[in-house]
Amino acid sequence: MKILKKISLIIGISSSLSVLSACQPRPDAPVQTAIEKTAPESAQIADKAASASGVHHFMLDNGMKILVLPDHRSPVVVSQVWYKVGGSYEYAGVTGVSHALEHMMFKGTRRLKPGEFSEIIAANGGSENAFTGKDYTAYFQRIASDRLELCLENEADRMRNLQLSDEEFKKEIEVIKEERRSRTDDSPTSFTYERFNAAAFINSSYQQPIIGWMEDLDSMQLEDLSAWYKTWYAPNNATLVVAGDIDPQQVLQWAEKYFGPLEPSHIESLKPRREVEQKGERRIIVKVPAKVPYLLMGYKAPVLKTAKDEWEVYALEVLAGVLDGGNSSRLSQQLVRKSEIASSAGAGYDLYARQEALFLFNGVPRDGHTPRELEMAIKKQIKDIQNRPPSEKELSRVKAQVMAASVYEKDSVFYQAMQMGTLETVGLGWQKKDDYLKKVQQVTAEQVQAVAKKYLIDDSLTVAILDPQPVDPAASRKPVSVSGARHGR
Repeated sequence: MKILKKISLIIGISSSLSVLSACQPRPDAPVQTAIEKTAPESAQIADKAASASGVHHFMLDNGMKILVLPDHRSPVVVSQVWYKVGGSYEYAGVTGVSHALEHMMFKGTRRLKPGEFSEIIAANGGSENAFTGKDYTAYFQRIASDRLELCLENEADRMRNLQLSDEEFKKEIEVIKEERRSRTDDSPTSFTYERFNAAAFINSSYQQPIIGWMEDLDSMQLEDLSAWYKTWYAPNNATLVVAGDIDPQQVLQWAEKYFGPLEPSHIESLKPRREVEQKGERRIIVKVPAKVPYLLMGYKAPVLKTAKDEWEVYALEVLAGVLDGGNSSRLSQQLVRKSEIASSAGAGYDLYARQEALFLFNGVPRDGHTPRELEMAIKKQIKDIQNRPPSEKELSRVKAQVMAASVYEKDSVFYQAMQMGTLETVGLGWQKKDDYLKKVQQVTAEQVQAVAKKYLIDDSLTVAILDPQPVDPAASRKPVSVSGARHGR
């Protein structure tokens, strides 16, 4: 359920995405011919072991992982290549380098000119794009299943043969800066969220923005991207995920043909960056031109990668559903409709993060009310659960929503690929996808109450309040267009 929210966010911020649109092969296009080659014995054993879950998994000799989930309802396939690198892998001075490299991955290889990869996919009736997160970078295509080989051939090409041009970089970095200005600097809520994260974390790399600080973008050099590419873009740091109308053995054969010859890299394990224990409430005020105030609250919370007791993570997930799970949730009923203290109010939690995360609340106070009043109203809802566990009716509602979402999610091959790629890349393993439904159904009301008492406490709280300043219409900025750059990312 939570990964689906991530997909919605990715789709929302990638305006050119057409991955959910129908894709059919052109009538006059040639059909790809299967390569006659026997899969390695070890790969066949792994495939057989995974057949019960529907996922076929292999590993090439160079360390590249392959996950295939056949779904023959439509002659379409989604192909994704995931790299274990993102914003949380970066350090001071080069923030945003993962996202900048993502842009440059479309700028040509030794055999393809800038933009030609995208042209090939479009000419074959497909769609493609990429996204960078805190814990991963991924590239994907949705295309007719008889054109999958094209995707794998070209993904393997740019994994090792990217041509980083200073001319292209100078254009693209301006696009990235404009993206930052339009989506963060000119967006009061996004700007507040960025500053909120910077205040909430001290040692964790989750404090820095994925797109990077503008100061780092201003000083970024092509050499920074080249070093990042050489360090992280390697088969033994990547996972190929394919879902749709395809034969797993055929995927393996193509993967061996195109990715198999690529040499692995020596990739050193990252030194752990554990967040220091918070010893008291943190609070910031953000003053920028805006029309309405905005409230953000975040409590430090464990995730599956960091939790000592796994049940706590699923109880926190159910707690988020009790508080913010549709019109019947407590925040919607009590704060938006009953007391009318909020125009909007929500809660969220990402159990699949790689590092300790935040249990989040956000909201916009209704006219006549202040962010501080909204904060106190949210805290009252927290206190109510701490004093009395949620009812069986509330628990049943959340679990029914999870069940319904699970059924809906299985209708999307893109979602299924996204789920496997996320879990594998953050280090949880794709097998975790089968745990979610079962573990949520096992959560009790007393466990929900217990995690609310343990984690939603003031000493682990960070609060950010957007204090709106007057908006000057004359100061509105026109977007900057850069000729020859890749837009809509």
